[in-house]
Amino acid sequence: MTQSLDPALASRFSATALGHVTREYPNHIMHVLTGPQDARTPRDMHPIFFGSFDWHSCVHGWWTLFTLYRLHPQMAEAPSIRALADELFTRGNVAGEVAYLMRPEARGFERPYGWAWLLMLAAELERHDTDEGRRWTEALLPLAQVFVERFKAFLPLADYPVRTGTHYNTAFALRLTLDYADAHDAELAALCRTAALRWHAEDRDCQAWEPSQDEFLSPALMEAALMQRVLSSDAFRAWFDAFLPALADGRPATLLTPARVSDRTDGKIAHLDGLNLSRGWCWREVVAGLPADDPRRAIGEKAAAIHLDTALPHVTGDYMGEHWLASFALLALLSA
Repeated sequence: MTQSLDPALASRFSATALGHVTREYPNHIMHVLTGPQDARTPRDMHPIFFGSFDWHSCVHGWWTLFTLYRLHPQMAEAPSIRALADELFTRGNVAGEVAYLMRPEARGFERPYGWAWLLMLAAELERHDTDEGRRWTEALLPLAQVFVERFKAFLPLADYPVRTGTHYNTAFALRLTLDYADAHDAELAALCRTAALRWHAEDRDCQAWEPSQDEFLSPALMEAALMQRVLSSDAFRAWFDAFLPALADGRPATLLTPARVSDRTDGKIAHLDGLNLSRGWCWREVVAGLPADDPRRAIGEKAAAIHLDTALPHVTGDYMGEHWLASFALLALLSA
């Protein structure tokens, strides 16, 4: 399967995302009830991000749609994306999303995964230098600002990283957030870099005890991708030498070997397709920080290719995967 984003693949991913960003059910709600009055439907709570099985998947489903709309404006799905965005990305609907977050019980809602994806979405909309893009960007800005302020309040309190390969992984959150912060908020960017260095600068000899059964992120490679982003070239190479000192000898072998997915109808097991996609993305980011003559580049490039070859055919096919996997495929394909 192709490992670049061609028009056919862009159309396939767009059609898939259009099929789920407004599909309200089934829905996995992250919601604290303080009484019977808080029993509400997904669309009542979230006027924009009510589909795609859960709030965060709907957010990055929209990131997928807007990214593909910008890169392939002539694809057949473009008019549908534009019409649906005009319908949903309004000031009133954004105000509804913000109102939900103002509930005291929502302080930790979607922290940090959903926070980072919302800022990733905002960063993508800022790239749309069109009247419609500016309209969508302006509408979303109050929601983006909520998460900017939440990150600014949270990061100084976060003494420790979260290294698990699921939604709580802090390296993933910082890596995505930097796409927004580096362009739009210097204070947030500095906080992200300070946190990354505080958490990971002294990490050495990573054992890479992965994958776990339901991970969709590699704790080891996600950390390496973050450090490649925050460190200078020379500093990253020195850090990476110590972090994975045996990589030139093909160790840890688990980081070079795709995970097996035994049941794609099981939402947790299907996470492992995401692990293979995100490893492909991370390997591409990591090797970009190594010198052209570094033998580890070839190792990383081969690992990226193997992981993507394994996972890309399974981005669509079962709703437990296809409501979110295209976003992770797109991260990898756009990092080429």
